[in-house]
Amino acid sequence: MKKLNLLIAFVILFNCEHKAQVNPKQEAVINAVPIEVPLENGMARAYFASGCFWCVEAIYESVNGVDEVISGYSGGYTNNPTYESSNTGTTGHAEAVEVIYNPKVVSFETLVDVYFASQNPTQVNGQGPDKGSQYRSIIFYQNDEQKQIILNKKSALAKKLNANIAAEVYPFQKFWIAEDYHQDYEKRNPGNRYIIGVSIPRLERFQAKMPEVLKEKH
Repeated sequence: MKKLNLLIAFVILFNCEHKAQVNPKQEAVINAVPIEVPLENGMARAYFASGCFWCVEAIYESVNGVDEVISGYSGGYTNNPTYESSNTGTTGHAEAVEVIYNPKVVSFETLVDVYFASQNPTQVNGQGPDKGSQYRSIIFYQNDEQKQIILNKKSALAKKLNANIAAEVYPFQKFWIAEDYHQDYEKRNPGNRYIIGVSIPRLERFQAKMPEVLKEKH
């Protein structure tokens, strides 16, 4: 009986400690009502976090139907995040992209397929050499239909790989545009060592997996 009581006490203590470690501000973000971004000139917007935004921006810009991709920050609880502050891992934000696309040419469902095909879906808190909560994988939904698409694809991939899928699923709240020097970084810095060694190989791996969704010239 004493052993049983000790075990129960340990479980209660562990659960209390575990709950105490949950950031209530981040929890509020996760449980928020999603904000739906209206079409503008026939263009829709989708939001993804998948490691370094330099890489993700280039990947989505290669997809047919995507008009523009903007690098930024999302998923956190602080206002006006910067590259320096997000790198501390204390803002709750992850490096993310805003994908501006024509829904008549490419669907949100296909953009989710691109998301999973362009990363290591089992890596937690990072992609490749980039590690930390600011590089974690998040897919943002704006309505129940998008949420169900994400959850279905995540579940199917988990079964296919027989592994846990690291991507978190968040209701979209706000996207903060990153500093100007981050935009179109791969295009403007082709000789950068990171671009050559990490970003371009990641782009090429994705393009080999999904050639059917690529623009004719990219």
